[in-house]
Amino acid sequence: MRFIAIIALGVCLAAALQVTPALAQAGVTTVEEIRIEGIQRIERETILSYMKVRIGDPFDPERLDQSLKNLFATGLFTDVTLRREGSALVVSVIENPIINRLAFEGNSRIKDEDLAQEVQLRPRIVYTRTRVQNDVKRILDLYRRSGRFAATVEPKVIPLPQNRVDLVFEINEGPVTRVRRISFIGNRVFSDSRLRGVIRTVESRWWRILTVEDTYDPDRLSLDRELLRRFYLSNGYADFRVASAVAELTPDRKDFFVTFTIEEGERYRFAKVDVATQIRGLDPETLRPLMTVEEGEWYDADQVEETINNLTDEVGDRGYAFVDIRPQIQRNREDFTIDVSFNIEEGPRVFVERIDISGNTRTLDEVIRREVRLAEGDAFSTSKLRRSETRIRNLGFFESVEVTSVPGSAPDRTVINVEVGEQSTGQVSIGAGFSTDLGGIGDFGISEANLLGRGQELKAQFTLSQRTQEIDLSFTEPYFLDRDLSAGVDLFRVTRDLGDESSFSQRTLGFALRTGYEIVDPLRQSLKYRLARDKITNIDQTASVFIREQEGTSITSTLGQELLYDRRDNRFDPTEGYFIRFDNQFAGLGGSVRFVRNRLNGGTYIPLAEEWVLSFTMDAGLIFGLGQDVRVQDRFFLGGSSLRGFQIAGVGPRDASTGDALGGNRFYAGTTELTFPIGLPKELGILGKLFTDFGSIGDSDSRGSGVLAKESLRASIGTGLAWSSPFGPIRIDFSVPILKESFDKTEVVRFSFGTRL
Repeated sequence: MRFIAIIALGVCLAAALQVTPALAQAGVTTVEEIRIEGIQRIERETILSYMKVRIGDPFDPERLDQSLKNLFATGLFTDVTLRREGSALVVSVIENPIINRLAFEGNSRIKDEDLAQEVQLRPRIVYTRTRVQNDVKRILDLYRRSGRFAATVEPKVIPLPQNRVDLVFEINEGPVTRVRRISFIGNRVFSDSRLRGVIRTVESRWWRILTVEDTYDPDRLSLDRELLRRFYLSNGYADFRVASAVAELTPDRKDFFVTFTIEEGERYRFAKVDVATQIRGLDPETLRPLMTVEEGEWYDADQVEETINNLTDEVGDRGYAFVDIRPQIQRNREDFTIDVSFNIEEGPRVFVERIDISGNTRTLDEVIRREVRLAEGDAFSTSKLRRSETRIRNLGFFESVEVTSVPGSAPDRTVINVEVGEQSTGQVSIGAGFSTDLGGIGDFGISEANLLGRGQELKAQFTLSQRTQEIDLSFTEPYFLDRDLSAGVDLFRVTRDLGDESSFSQRTLGFALRTGYEIVDPLRQSLKYRLARDKITNIDQTASVFIREQEGTSITSTLGQELLYDRRDNRFDPTEGYFIRFDNQFAGLGGSVRFVRNRLNGGTYIPLAEEWVLSFTMDAGLIFGLGQDVRVQDRFFLGGSSLRGFQIAGVGPRDASTGDALGGNRFYAGTTELTFPIGLPKELGILGKLFTDFGSIGDSDSRGSGVLAKESLRASIGTGLAWSSPFGPIRIDFSVPILKESFDKTEVVRFSFGTRL
């Protein structure tokens, strides 16, 4: 037995000696040393920080595998290997090179600066193939957005000493891939040409050399689908949908054929329209005048949305901050009618927890925050949220603005996110043109609308024409003393040649201080103080005695105010809305000139159909001297652009012997104008005009038997063309006076052209 036991013990010892190396090879032994090979720039501790294995840990295959993955994931290495040498773990790495220089070659349509902003790689950043491939894709996407689908990008790597490389993107821009034809399938009500006027993408034509809308852009095609949907829903087709929007390359692979397949469905009318509320003390009958939808009218989704906005604003103004307005739409497919009930319910009580602003790399947070109509702790309001986005967008500092709300830290809290994209706010302008009023015109200007990111505006403008030379310097602080109060200063020097109308020239030098504030949206008041020195020179020897009396120098110290109520959709090219402006000026706070000037003007714009706009505008003024006659240069003049069919200052009192215009102390003028398309492609921007102008001027302080004056009605009718050209606005008017006096000076053609680069 003892012999057998000894033999068994020997067998066990032999087996143990055989198993120990196997266990060691299987990772049972511990790591006693970690050696790192191949590092040049990267610190040893950096590599160790990514590893899951430490000295004293076993050779665990899972930990080794995870360490390998972590090192590769850093993007710092081209290759990484782990191997065991006895009790040592050897980490062998090959570092990715560092980019020394980044360059673009072959690009002419897109500047280097724009490409550099698009790519992620930069000098002194680690080079990796993945990053290069991603940047190649970004460059191609940029070219495709500009319509160049044939563009190719080839990255070239130039090795340098010390594990550095120069990276060059060789670009072949290729030709622009344009849209040759746009077709619609399934449209019965609206023609192809009508639907082409709805979407943004247009067919390529020779006159569209200055637009990119005729290039193929997948993002624009997605927008076109939405524009078609909105168009049909606003015209009563509640079942409309775009089945597909397909772009196919032409056989020569130079252009695209775009085809929209649509399903129009039937047209619906509004049937029963109602408003209901569950809020105590809120009478729904008082809200009915705010509803823009009417029974029997064609269904219009835009009108439904406008009604919701009107009701939300009105209920909010009445003190109900927490409301939820939801339209309940009942569609009757048998008689093709839609019942709409606007249900006003008390919404959840939600307060603003925080306002986060992002994307403003240059503009200060406070410039954006002061335009937000909500503050931390306020009751949340969707209407104020919409107004906030509009006000931020109207700053003109950002190419994109998105204001959204997301849940806060509690159910009754919300966070407002304001995300903006900066755009250039500096501008250098060079202008040239011609107008009947001023003759040849040239100007140069430099401005910055967002000075130092503070929202301040600085302008310098120099204008030179055959009749006027003007220098203007101005500075505006939109939020003076951190209040919604604008403040500004103007310096000016103006020389006017009025020889053709009144036989003299006028030189004006001075400055102005101004401020403005919002009384209630959209009523705004402005105050202005102006001090100017006027000098009347170059008086013809044959000039009127009333003109010769004005010769010399005078000082005018003026305090004025302006009230403006503006509901126009666009201040420069309105298509709907109205405005009223009331202006008063008092001269006599020092100086040698004393008068009171009042002026009232306004207008309304009525859209009749797409691109058809009917407008009515009126203008009237009254000035009277305080203990002295009103000077000729301070009076009102009528004619030219203010009363077409008559020359500048062609209407009103004038000297019978010399023909010099003397101006009047009161006037009124009005215009009725119809703007309409003339059948040319919409994108050309050429519209027709039919108009009638009327007005009168009189009551001059220059009186006597030698003065021709009749305060009778003058009127003209005419037609014209207005072109929003790529070179600036161009307008030509043909007008004929139908009511005039024998001493009035008339003209038939009035032309203006201007460009600004």
